[in-house]
Amino acid sequence: MTKGESVDEIATAFNINHGSAYSIVHNDLRYRKVCSRWVPRQLSNDHKRAWQMICQERLDHHAREGDAFLHQIVTGDESWVYHYEPESKRQSMQWKHPSSPANKKFKTQASAGKVMMTIFWVVSGPILVHFQEKGETVTIARYSDMLVNELKPAIQLKHRGLLAKRVLLLHDNARPHMAMHTVDTLRDLKFEVLKHPPYSPDLAPLDFHLFGPMKEHLRGHKFPDDNEVMEAVQSWLKATRKSFFLEGICKLVDRRTKCVVKRGDYVEK
Repeated sequence: MTKGESVDEIATAFNINHGSAYSIVHNDLRYRKVCSRWVPRQLSNDHKRAWQMICQERLDHHAREGDAFLHQIVTGDESWVYHYEPESKRQSMQWKHPSSPANKKFKTQASAGKVMMTIFWVVSGPILVHFQEKGETVTIARYSDMLVNELKPAIQLKHRGLLAKRVLLLHDNARPHMAMHTVDTLRDLKFEVLKHPPYSPDLAPLDFHLFGPMKEHLRGHKFPDDNEVMEAVQSWLKATRKSFFLEGICKLVDRRTKCVVKRGDYVEK
């Protein structure tokens, strides 16, 4: 079937009724209608080769060291958290009798109020949660300062042995993460940075595992100020089971394997 081709068009073309055409398409040929998936950009062949190579290197690394490799990963990223995001269509579902009037939900936008959150975590849970001052974003200088004055002390406090072994930092290719000043800072800290393919939220644990559930939990709640938002985020993190964070890191192995099998293409959810 071609894109946009309907069952009625197929029925007309082959001079059969709609039911027969539907049965052939769905039951015999096993076609299903699915929505397209939005991805950051179309990957070139060079991008795909780079993705495949990086994922294979990490899989080889894991094969040599086993799960000890995963336990050395510190992954981090940042995201805006809004004072209010409207609840999703699924969240607004409720029981309804056939005789009841249809429910209406008016379209609303996320509030202008928001705070930038940066979180770093390991297999046992969050190790650092940092919120920028009102109106501030993550710059190169702020990110480097956070690594030195917040992340390293947090590791020393919560996972002292990790510094003695090796910190494997996994963050994406945002400019504050990749700038020369940041690279120099990480070298001084003796943190080893794991290569991360560009345009690849599929392979970033914060994107594919943590930010979604966290923001889904906050949807529909109106927070009057930054402090209320920050408290809600911290409460969700504390209430989240410890195994959730282990699962997020462990999923890297499966996702990298899929990326290699797909020759560097995006990994389906």
